[in-house]
Amino acid sequence: MNIDFEKMNGLVPAVVQDFRTMKVLMLGFMNEEAFRKTVATNKVTFYSRSRKCLWTKGETSGNYLNVVSILNDCDNDTLLIKAVPDGPVCHTGADTCWGEANKPVASAFLSELQDFIEKRREEMPEGSYTTSMFNDGVNRIAQKVGEEALETVIEAVNGSNERMIYEASDMFYHLIVLLTAKGVRIEDVISELRSRHQPGWHKH
Repeated sequence: MNIDFEKMNGLVPAVVQDFRTMKVLMLGFMNEEAFRKTVATNKVTFYSRSRKCLWTKGETSGNYLNVVSILNDCDNDTLLIKAVPDGPVCHTGADTCWGEANKPVASAFLSELQDFIEKRREEMPEGSYTTSMFNDGVNRIAQKVGEEALETVIEAVNGSNERMIYEASDMFYHLIVLLTAKGVRIEDVISELRSRHQPGWHKH
C-alpha cells in the first residue's frame, strides 16, 4: 500500500468505521510507525499529536478497535479502517466520537445470514440442516418456502404474534437458502424493493 505520509508532515488521517454497522466511529492520525503497528497487531494504533507518541486505542479502557480491513483513498493520503470495536469508542463513553449510537441495522443481518448459508454451500459439512437442503435440490427448497409461508399465514390468522414471528423466521431462512441455490443475493431483492419505492415505478 502506497501511503503519502509526507503531504501532512509525516501524518495521514485515519477514519475508523464499524465493519458491521458501517457507522463512522472516530478520526485519528497515523504516522508510518503507527500504521505498521496497526497492521502487525490488528489493533488500531494512532499517533498522538499532543503527546508526540503512539497510542493504541483501547490500551487503557480495553475497548480495542479490531482491524478488518484498511483502504487507502484515491490520493494515497487518507485511510479508511474498517474495524470491530470491543466497546464504546469515545473517551466520554459514547459509542462514537460524534455521540451517535452505534446500533446494527436489523436488515443487515439478512446479508450476514446469506454469507453463512453460502459458506455452508461451499463446505457442505455433514450433519448440517442447510447442507441437507442443498442436497435435496431447488424443488425441495422451493417447496419448503411454500410450506413455511403457509404456516406463517395460519399463525397470522389463528395464532399468536410470537408463533407468527417464529414461522416467518423459518420462511425467511428457507427463502434465503432458495436464493442462494439460484445464485441470487438478498441484496438483489432489496434493490428491487427499493426501485419500487421510487416515484414513477410501474409494475413490469
